[in-house]
Amino acid sequence: MNIQDFIQKVETEFDQITPGSLKPESEIKEFFEWDSINALVFIALVNVEYDVEINAEDLQQSQTVHDLYTLVESKSQERA
Repeated sequence: MNIQDFIQKVETEFDQITPGSLKPESEIKEFFEWDSINALVFIALVNVEYDVEINAEDLQQSQTVHDLYTLVESKSQERA
């Protein structure tokens, strides 16, 4: 997994994000709020694509796209 692939999957999953607009340093709140629907969609995306389980608290602690990527990557490495 690399951050560009991660970003592409997120952009594809969320219609409100224009493809190519997310960068590692992008703040998540600029693109969408972590309402319950978006949180569930992201949690499901991570579970299906990376076989990683995260929770809402993990999401709330993430401020940037890079934070989300680091979260998923660290959880993935814990499973290895």
